Amino acid sequence: MYGAILGDMIGSPYEFDRGNKTKDFPLFSGESRFTDDTVMTVAVADALLRVSPADEDSAVCDALIDAMHDWGRKYPDAGYGGMFYRWLFTGSRTPYGSFGNGSAMRVSSAGWLYDDLETTRRIARLTAAVTHNHPEGLKGAEATASAIFLARSGKSKEEIRDFVVREFGYDLSRTCDEIRPAYRHVETCRQTVPEAITAFLEGNGFEDVIRTAVSLGGDCDTLTCIAGSVAEAFYGVPLLYEAECRARLPEDMAQVLDRFDAARGRVAPETEDPALDGNALIEDAVRRHYKEWSRASYAAVLEAIRERLLQGGTLVLPVLPPQAALDMLDPTRVRIGDTVTSEEDLHFKLRRVTTKDGKEWLAAFTSYGELEKGESSSSVCDTIESVFSGLGETDAEGLILNPWDRPFLLPKDLMRLLLDPGKRD
Repeated sequence: MYGAILGDMIGSPYEFDRGNKTKDFPLFSGESRFTDDTVMTVAVADALLRVSPADEDSAVCDALIDAMHDWGRKYPDAGYGGMFYRWLFTGSRTPYGSFGNGSAMRVSSAGWLYDDLETTRRIARLTAAVTHNHPEGLKGAEATASAIFLARSGKSKEEIRDFVVREFGYDLSRTCDEIRPAYRHVETCRQTVPEAITAFLEGNGFEDVIRTAVSLGGDCDTLTCIAGSVAEAFYGVPLLYEAECRARLPEDMAQVLDRFDAARGRVAPETEDPALDGNALIEDAVRRHYKEWSRASYAAVLEAIRERLLQGGTLVLPVLPPQAALDMLDPTRVRIGDTVTSEEDLHFKLRRVTTKDGKEWLAAFTSYGELEKGESSSSVCDTIESVFSGLGETDAEGLILNPWDRPFLLPKDLMRLLLDPGKRD
């Protein structure tokens, strides 16, 4: 669901062909807001979490209709299509034959909640059938949920492509470069789902899938919502992006996300996080370095960090949510990570520490215990590899590990060497 919601938020500023069909654009800005795609994604998840796949189809459909009505009326200005809007606010419980892409953009939870493909496909069809009961509407939802299920089950992109072509007859032979020039704003499943799956197939990571989908243009909040939902299942979502997602959602939607995560067996990083356990290796090396202050002890710290990087270890990153950041910063020109931009572009901010020489370093911690030694802060976790890679794009000097106790400075050039010891430039 994070992938779907992020796709909606990131694509929304460029909907109706407002972008310039490039992958080079700000991933988050003040205009990165949720739309009807997110509201209905949450509504479907809310409904499916309240029913069992063993329930009769009619009971599942009733739960879906109730949830869609409730959430749609709670957020009436999210940008619904005309027919769906009338369905919502007349209280209709009858489908209206739509073949629009709304059935595919809201279905992501069905791709995650069930243990077999047959149940996934059945429930996906029901999520569409309550409104989008045209064969193309049903097919779009079923294809999207199936792709999510296959991706989270470890299937390759080739296997996912072959399945979608074989079972649903979509043409996935065109490349994004072939699609992009003539692609325009359309809201049908038939002209959105294949393009979204193609963007997933061509992307080489979660963010690249998102950027590729947005670059196609058209109804790109919905297209990117669909592509992002499959990309999450295949690649996962960087935890910093999860934080961005949650920061832009109202509390009631975040609560549904929490219930959804619990149903999937996910828990908060503070209670889970086995990837932090091995960071005692770094802490011990830093402790020895503070005793010795030698080149050998310094090199031992770097070796410990490199080993944890190769093991897939994570770091805790203190963050400021948007409103807290806004309260702390100049209201007309603000510093956000690596950019200076307007207040409207304010988004999640990584905390910085300024050393006595006036240089700024992004803070990171090897454990929650280390974080709690200083000022309280919201936080997220991310892999050491991802943190090092992302930091290279900022204007910070580098990273400061455990700044409250035995701080260790990692300049950018050292992080580059740790990421790729073969590069000496």
